[in-house]
Amino acid sequence: MAGVNDNLIPAQKGEVRNPKGRGKGVKNRATIARKWLEVLDKAKNPVTGEEEQMSFEDRMTLSLIRKSLKGDTSAYKALMDSAYGAPKQEIEETSTQVVTRIKWKDE
Repeated sequence: MAGVNDNLIPAQKGEVRNPKGRGKGVKNRATIARKWLEVLDKAKNPVTGEEEQMSFEDRMTLSLIRKSLKGDTSAYKALMDSAYGAPKQEIEETSTQVVTRIKWKDE
């Protein structure tokens, strides 16, 4: 089975394992996603109920707001993390106890 574990051998200095690589001008997934999230479309605002021009990103955010207002806690958490940042958890160890402290973005 020659060649089966070739990828496990580190490349030698100056050796290129993927000579063609990604072509010039090929966009990555994040660039394509941002492009489509910015597309404007006429749609009904799920919060106000009015017809208006908005981006897909706006529509998705408004949909999350509507779900959170109906009691969906995961939608609420996603909104709060987006707006204010997720809390970071720090752990301090002392000789007798472990103290856990949640640090918010504002601190």
